[in-house]
Amino acid sequence: MQYPVPVMQCLHIKSLEGKAPGGLGTERYRIVLSDVSNYIQCMLATQANHVMHDGQLQRGAIVRVKQYQAQLHKGKKCVSPFTLEVVPAFTCLSSVMIVLDLEVIASLGTPDKIGEPKGMETTMTERQNTAIGGAGMSGAGFYGAKSEPAQEAKPQVQRQVGGHAGGFGGNNSGHPASTIYPVEAVSPFSNKWTIKVRVTMKSEIKRWNKATGEGKLFSVNLLDESGEIRATAFTEQVDQFYDLLQEGSVYYISTPCKVVMAKKQFSNLSHDYELTFERDTVVEKAEDQSSVPQVRFNFCNIEELQSVEKDATVDIVGVLTEVKEVDEIQSKTTKKPYSKRELMLADETGYQVRVTIWGKTATEFDAKPESIVAFKGTRVSDFGGRSLSLLSSGTMAIDPDIPEAHRLKGWYDSAGRSNTFTTHQNLSSVGSATGRKDEAKTIGQVKDENLGFEDTVYFTVKATVVHIKHDNTFAYPACLNAGCNRKVTNMGDGTWRCEKCEVNHPRPQYRYIMSVNVSDHTGHMWVTCFDDSGLLIMGKTADEVMELQARGDGSEAEAFVAGHCKKLVFRCRAKMETYNEQPRYVSHPFLPFPTQVC
Repeated sequence: MQYPVPVMQCLHIKSLEGKAPGGLGTERYRIVLSDVSNYIQCMLATQANHVMHDGQLQRGAIVRVKQYQAQLHKGKKCVSPFTLEVVPAFTCLSSVMIVLDLEVIASLGTPDKIGEPKGMETTMTERQNTAIGGAGMSGAGFYGAKSEPAQEAKPQVQRQVGGHAGGFGGNNSGHPASTIYPVEAVSPFSNKWTIKVRVTMKSEIKRWNKATGEGKLFSVNLLDESGEIRATAFTEQVDQFYDLLQEGSVYYISTPCKVVMAKKQFSNLSHDYELTFERDTVVEKAEDQSSVPQVRFNFCNIEELQSVEKDATVDIVGVLTEVKEVDEIQSKTTKKPYSKRELMLADETGYQVRVTIWGKTATEFDAKPESIVAFKGTRVSDFGGRSLSLLSSGTMAIDPDIPEAHRLKGWYDSAGRSNTFTTHQNLSSVGSATGRKDEAKTIGQVKDENLGFEDTVYFTVKATVVHIKHDNTFAYPACLNAGCNRKVTNMGDGTWRCEKCEVNHPRPQYRYIMSVNVSDHTGHMWVTCFDDSGLLIMGKTADEVMELQARGDGSEAEAFVAGHCKKLVFRCRAKMETYNEQPRYVSHPFLPFPTQVC
């Protein structure tokens, strides 16, 4: 029987923190929802945590519960879930609802509690169910919870109540038990369960040989609509399950199967627990391979990596701009050789980042430049500003059929191919190494606040290049010695002298010092751009533009026009200077970061 989308009021919220290494731990939230007559305890699935992170869900808020999963565990006399019908006290179970998706109706505000709702408990008249149990949902002190004397646990058959069309996990026909349990709810407190999951990652077999003995293992990541969990097989179970479990396929997995705390150092998943296969664990390939989702990503764009903590785990998607050859390195501890390959990924934020892949993934990598590549489970390093390394538990998809990949492909084909990308290594060399965080401003704010009038001020501004001065002052002849950059003098004998280095060069290296007029919706201003900034704007070195100018056919003018209409983010150092006895505002961009070509 189908019911409309429930509209409820949030009466209580409690955070349950489970921090993981790297600072990106998983937070879980318990909430109480009321329909005015009754209230029920709920757990937010991690995929719905965004309503908390965005500050949308608050106590008193009115919400639409768009997708949910009902779980039942042993309790007292009760009413039926979601129909709110009073039923005979037959076999009675209290209810816990896992909210997979909800929408906050912001226009209704956060009124005080509506009505006098009472705690709702459910009954089961035909089937029985295994308790989720544990302090995670029924601990004393939570909204409406009461301490109950401990009761001897009795084995029961698990039952699943669907909260949306088709029930949880879609059509379960073909599986004799038809008792599908959500991955999100798997815990050591769950007794008998069956999950329907897709294998999103399957590791190679790893072997060890120690004084205490030898063995082997492999692991898989298992995904359903509610979440993802890691499972590991050891020694005999490797032979039992390795060939059966294939990456990309869907399986039913049933108890007995051990549930333990997740070892976060070996996994990139957010689930608090992981599975260990046992001899009698039941693994059965599902006939219906389409009802379980493919790999679920939680992407971080490349620009945001600067604010991500070292050793955190992130998912990333980008355009492949460079593929290096496979290198062999030797482990310092085990002395074993490892294969690695470095890739460069870029996205529409104007940044690119190095991603290192390992082992078989590196040697068999065959994607061509300009392909879209998505990575799930990369570890963030601060080497070279920011770089990424694919974990052994991570996965890679080339040209995946997902909206983010299609958007990136369209952007790159229409505009991104002509962009010059910035790395976090350049950014860290400018100001972030000093711990300075530059405030974003509009041009109007820069002028209204008289930034730089008294002291030197650092800020960022997003603006569009509207004009570049291309007289003879856009570049200067510089010393060829690395790190010098001083202006050199033409000696008239075919050599150029640097007074700092006390050396004559056969030619100079021209470097930009350009005046650029930029504009946003609040106004316009002049900025002075040096060599790195000029290269990003022009797309050519100053030497190349000087060669065009030397032709005398006006071709250098086309190069300057090509730099117009680029939308950039400028990191600026600002100070007020005087020119011809008149105050003049000058802004020196350290690095402009292209985000779009108009």
